[in-house]
Amino acid sequence: MIGHKFMFSTGIENSYPTIVGPDGRTVRIDQMEKCRHYQNMELDFNLCKDTCIEFLRWGPPYYKTHLAPGQYDWSYSDDALAKMRELEITPIVDLCHFGVPDWLGNFQNPDFPKHFAEYAQAFSERYPYLDLYTPVNEIFITAMFSAQYGWWNERLTSDRAFVTALKHLCQANVLAMHSILKVQPDATFIQSESSEYFHPIRPEVQGLANFLNQKRFLALDLTYGYPIRVVMFEYLLENGMTREEIRWFEHNQVKARCIMGNDYYATNEHLVMPNGTWQAAGDVFGYYVITHQYYNRYRLPIMHTETNRTAPESEEWLWRQWANLHRLKQDGVPILGFTWYSLTHQIDWHVALREEHNHVHPVGLFDLDRNILPVGKAYKRLIQQWGPVLDDERYGTIYR
Repeated sequence: MIGHKFMFSTGIENSYPTIVGPDGRTVRIDQMEKCRHYQNMELDFNLCKDTCIEFLRWGPPYYKTHLAPGQYDWSYSDDALAKMRELEITPIVDLCHFGVPDWLGNFQNPDFPKHFAEYAQAFSERYPYLDLYTPVNEIFITAMFSAQYGWWNERLTSDRAFVTALKHLCQANVLAMHSILKVQPDATFIQSESSEYFHPIRPEVQGLANFLNQKRFLALDLTYGYPIRVVMFEYLLENGMTREEIRWFEHNQVKARCIMGNDYYATNEHLVMPNGTWQAAGDVFGYYVITHQYYNRYRLPIMHTETNRTAPESEEWLWRQWANLHRLKQDGVPILGFTWYSLTHQIDWHVALREEHNHVHPVGLFDLDRNILPVGKAYKRLIQQWGPVLDDERYGTIYR
């Protein structure tokens, strides 16, 4: 049956960047392993169903699945997707979440985009019935944390490294969309990009704040082939991109097949300090104002693809985000979905995964023993109460 369905979602947190350990060795931080998803896979999907969640942000561990060019291990994906199909849970497939296989190195590798596109096509050929994808998760954050802040993967700290990573991630994203469309021409792509804002704390840093508030759009500007404005155009050229590479995005975008998924946390707004650094500002403008800025730029349907908060503030945060989202919808912005991320607590996100402490980050609908938490019960109530209302409202995905 074809109808309009609002996408209430959660996610299986599946980050897998590499970091440097205390002994100087490279360490892979696999959140699905640390949060015990592999051993609780069927239970986790059943918990989604029990919570009235019909859509799930989920993806196989890219670093374990893509073994070499043309070689894949589909064992986890086969089992997981069979269980989701049995439960009638629709996956939003996340193919690259903050890391690459060891043989690809890191996001400075110019061969990453073509290999990733081959992987995306192989995945869609194995599971041709799937039609909702996030090819590359949070491109801006991946490039910043890996190549500007020096925390993950290549662990570099320069504008040139950032632009190189950004270029390769966006190329991989666009090429993967084309590869998937060859197999599944009805595919829809839901970006998941961090929605940022930089507030100047003093007038003398207004210029830097303006620059950063243009830089925050780069991942989506390239992905969607949006005309790059002068300051950012010069920034990209000065740091290694060519005019031809920028134009490639204009000629290869598939924006018409996209939903602009955006993420919002209490850490997404920043105070720009007099010394040129920035720090968390808290919830100043909020999801409504910042999402309006992104919507006015790209004019695409929107899904809120990530939010959370640690207890005891989590329930209040859930309702505040929902109120912002629904007000946007009532004000005419085409809102298609909402996500509390993630299903369970996470590990070490209090330090953005850049150090390994095995510290529980309590943001899940369920704890790591799979006990439902107050925010999980609140989210279930929200879905039960608002689902029938939203089914009668104007915007929604066409869903079979």
